[in-house]
Amino acid sequence: MTPTESIEAQQRQAVIAEALTWLGTPYHHHGRLKGVGVDCGQSLCAIYEAAGVTAPIDPGTYSTAWHLHRSEELYVQWLERVGAVRTEQPQAGDVALFRFGRTFSHGGVLVDSRTVLHAYVHQAVILTRLDEAPLAGRPVQFWTLWPAVNVTPTPAVQASALTVLEA
Repeated sequence: MTPTESIEAQQRQAVIAEALTWLGTPYHHHGRLKGVGVDCGQSLCAIYEAAGVTAPIDPGTYSTAWHLHRSEELYVQWLERVGAVRTEQPQAGDVALFRFGRTFSHGGVLVDSRTVLHAYVHQAVILTRLDEAPLAGRPVQFWTLWPAVNVTPTPAVQASALTVLEA
């Protein structure tokens, strides 16, 4: 293992460890306080910052229903702004981004090849397998903050959470 691969492995483990500390935090739109309230976007910002993978991230303000009435891919723009790139070979620590409404508007941390940690509306930060509700069958993209992995520079046909498991 090269020094770069070792650093990446350590960072990925730090992301997973930090993500798991958010389990059970209640859902709260635009919240960002562990144990108190968080939404899916803010949880990702907090997790990757605390793990030392990104600088502080401020996604700005956003409506609870932005993904229902607009086609603008805000979440994708946020990911690109911090240097994330699409990958067809996701690993633990990468971002899983799901289509809800008109856009890819719900994200979480891939904690292993089948499980996502995410803040889900009217619930909390939870662990969900890719093959169970509410994620099963939804179009999904995977994004990585470690560009050395196999990435997809241009948009590809969207997989669904179920087809990822079958691959």
